[in-house]
Order: sequence, then structure tokens, then C-alpha cells
Amino acid sequence: MEQTHTSHNGSTATTGAQRRVLVVEDDPTIVDAIAARLRAEGFLVQTAQDGPAAVDTAEAWQPDLLILDIMLPGFDGLEVCRRVQAQRPVPVLMLTARDDETDMLVGLGVGADDYMTKPFSMRELAARVHVLLRRVERAAVAASTPRSGILRLGELEIDHAQRRVRVRNEDVHLTPTEFDLLVCLANTPRAVLSREQLLAEVWDWADASGTRTVDSHIKALRRKIGAERIRTVHGVGYALETPTP
Repeated sequence: MEQTHTSHNGSTATTGAQRRVLVVEDDPTIVDAIAARLRAEGFLVQTAQDGPAAVDTAEAWQPDLLILDIMLPGFDGLEVCRRVQAQRPVPVLMLTARDDETDMLVGLGVGADDYMTKPFSMRELAARVHVLLRRVERAAVAASTPRSGILRLGELEIDHAQRRVRVRNEDVHLTPTEFDLLVCLANTPRAVLSREQLLAEVWDWADASGTRTVDSHIKALRRKIGAERIRTVHGVGYALETPTP
């Protein structure tokens, strides 16, 4: 018999339909607040308060999404992210106590999909979780939908069906968010897309407060495909450069 779970808002959903979120945070007040909000949104939630417990729980429980603090006992959130992503791909929302761009870029580099700086609103965190899970669902649909050919822009190749990118015939590992961001720019090469447009298209997030997220992902993407391929238009946004015919 299929089990059901009643959320804090009174709605009932089957466990099969619910998404699993693992919250890794060593501050009991924060972890309890996040868990309570996500359970109220209808998610199944498990928590861990140190690095080794996070990796063990992720392996045993197979969450659909990971909310991960950078500063943890045992070993830090960056190492947790590396180990979990080595087990299986899972979207990661990283939390940092400092508005430190280095932390953000390193986090994106080890496989995080998005980040939030403390303090943050629980409403925004819940919205980011929904966005990340929708992106995973869209990626699965896109991967199962045949698309003709590979997009080639000079030495840059984008394979939509396999979600693979190559530069000068070498595979480039992109996170799901980086891939979606590159595709968004590549759909209209040389055209300038504002940070707000990219935020809406890639993150489904309409709040301008998230534009720093766009900037950090652009920097991470540049490091992987070459800085010269993405042009900054100061005060506006970004454009993907293509070879002159």
C-alpha cells in the first residue's frame, strides 16, 4: 500500500511523488528552520551536521537535491560536494556565511549549481529549490528529445542531446547550470542578454537580487571555455562571441 505524508500546509502527497532534500548545516537553528520550511512545501527532508555524515546519508538516501553549507565539521562542504557528485549527479545549492566570490567560484567549480549567502529568507531558499528541481526535469526531457546535429561556433561545439561541450575537440565538464547558461547565450550568438534575462531564462528567477549569481556562473564558465568567448557589456549583460565569417 502506498504511504502518504501530510505536509505542514495540510496538503497530502504520496511519498513516491515527493522529492528528497538533504540539508547539511551545523547550526541547529538554521537546519531546523530550513527543514521545517521545506517540509511545509511538501518535500521529504533529512539533515546532517558534519561532512562525513552528509556523504554517508547522501549515499544511503539518494536525495534529489542537496542544500550544503560550506563550513562544516569533519570536512567542509566543498569536499562533501566532490564526494557526493562522484557517487551520482545531484543538484547542489551551496550556503556560505561570507559574501566571498572566491568561495562561490570554488563551490561552482566542484559541482554546485547555485549558492546563497547568509542571511537569506526562507521564502527565497524554497523558491531556489523549486527552480533547481525544475531545471533537472527540463534537462531530462531535453536529453530524451532528439535534436538534429551539433551546434558549432568556431572551436566551440554544443551537443544538446548529450548535454556535452567540446572546445578544440576536448571535452569540457560543465555543471547543469553552466550548460543551460551557455545554451541560452548560444541561442542568439553575439546578441547581448541582460543579467535579468539570463536569470529569468536559466534560473526561472525574476528577482534582480540574484544577478550576482549570474556573474559568478559566467566567471566559472569563462574559466572552462575561455574568457574571450563571453563578452561583458558593462551595465547591461553578456554575449557569446563567435568567429567572424
